Amino acid sequence: MPKWLDNAVFYEIYPQSYQDTNADGIGDFQGIINRLDYIRGLGCNALWINPCYDSPFTDAGYDVRDYYKAAPRYGTNEDLKRLFGEAHRRGMHVILDLVPGHTSYDHPWFLESMKPEKNEYTDRYIWSDSIWDNMSGVTGITGALRGISQREGCVGVNYYSTQPALNYGFEHPEKPWQLPVDSEGAVATREEIKNVMRFWLGMGCDGFRVDMAGALVKNDPDKSGCIRLWQNFREFLDREFPEAAIISEWGQPDVSLAAGFHMDFLLHFGPSHYNDLFRCKEPFFSRRGRGNAGEFAKKYNEYYSSAAGRGLICIPSGNHDALRMRHFLDVEEMKIAFAFLMSMPGAPFIYYGDEIGMRYLDGIKSVEGGYERTGSRSPMQWDDTVNAGFSSAKAEDLYIMIDPSPDRPTVKMNMEDESSLYAEIKRQINVRMQHKALQSDGAFEFLYVKENAYPLVYKRSSDGQTIVAAINPSGSAVTVDIGLNADGREIYSYGGISKLASGRLTMPSGSAAYFSID
Repeated sequence: MPKWLDNAVFYEIYPQSYQDTNADGIGDFQGIINRLDYIRGLGCNALWINPCYDSPFTDAGYDVRDYYKAAPRYGTNEDLKRLFGEAHRRGMHVILDLVPGHTSYDHPWFLESMKPEKNEYTDRYIWSDSIWDNMSGVTGITGALRGISQREGCVGVNYYSTQPALNYGFEHPEKPWQLPVDSEGAVATREEIKNVMRFWLGMGCDGFRVDMAGALVKNDPDKSGCIRLWQNFREFLDREFPEAAIISEWGQPDVSLAAGFHMDFLLHFGPSHYNDLFRCKEPFFSRRGRGNAGEFAKKYNEYYSSAAGRGLICIPSGNHDALRMRHFLDVEEMKIAFAFLMSMPGAPFIYYGDEIGMRYLDGIKSVEGGYERTGSRSPMQWDDTVNAGFSSAKAEDLYIMIDPSPDRPTVKMNMEDESSLYAEIKRQINVRMQHKALQSDGAFEFLYVKENAYPLVYKRSSDGQTIVAAINPSGSAVTVDIGLNADGREIYSYGGISKLASGRLTMPSGSAAYFSID
């Protein structure tokens, strides 16, 4: 495990929406560099940057045209290399989004694979051997294109028709065109992605968030093929880049951490019950007090036990694919939600703008295949100048529209208010950094969690230090026995004074507290 993950707090940046420095309405690398001090000032010491490679941008850059070239709209390879260096100078690390599952339809590899003549890219993608075999029902393939070239057959795609699927083989081949995982084409794909990783790690990148990590090998129902694939990648990284981190978009830590990932997200899809906390009709963190953290806790315990310390289970505030937290919670509720996020194991991830309470923009025009997700990708709101300080372009030239509300939250107003969401998150991060028990790999145990009840209480411990975190988002005061006969000294509180004496916890409504157990 890279040592720098021990106290990592990540900040996710959607590059086209963060800061525009050349008035074209699109964010860029220089904009990120200009805001590094802001991110570091919040307390974050690591960045995740969404895809920034050359692309036709039919799917927000997840349709890669050249893995080795930065997207010109953001800047050059040298600009990105300078971003890495500026981050390192501030004690920060940077991971890039790696998209190994598919490329753009105009990637040179795919154009070569379309040719009827056999060449080194013929098996780089997944092609059937007949134009009439559209791959229907094949596990791991979501669609196919036919009649697009002189080559006989259909090509499998991942979700969008602009994204032909790269070939890592089939764990259980059922037809002649379904090549095994050790076939020449599948191995060549794997080795070329290693070269891509080598290139950017050599430029100064510190690791990768891996898109669709659990779906690369096809016809692989128990993920055994994917597990072996990523164990092979992990062996390569441990040998050549031991301080490089990989985090999976998998959402099943019991599988992904066994596969060799250092970290996995709990996602807004999958079995984790993450949505029960933030994104449902009655979120646990709503003051209405009708939420339920019970199923989440049950699943989290399963994950935590099965991971057995092999890696980190990360809980993000949100991401570019999910509706913003502010769509479901108000600012005061979000403060308590962040008190939870900043005291749980694993590296926390803050989605840009969540720290100031940016809203989800409902019903706006889809950009780059975002559809309903576009409303979570609007430009960062910095101040009260033109376009909220994001860009000096005309409003109609902004790539994605900005929140038009006159009371839209901004960094400026948050930083000027000691009671703001930004100020509270900064305080929470500071407490986390001061206490080893609250950081990524501190031990964890639920002390009080019941179906359809409040509060949520858990214990963190490391190096002889024990901290109890207590979270009561509900609109009612609570008093419970937590099953730990101890007194607690409050080291953080929000929403009023909470007390822990002889194992009895008393909390006001809408509150959060951390207690040091001496």
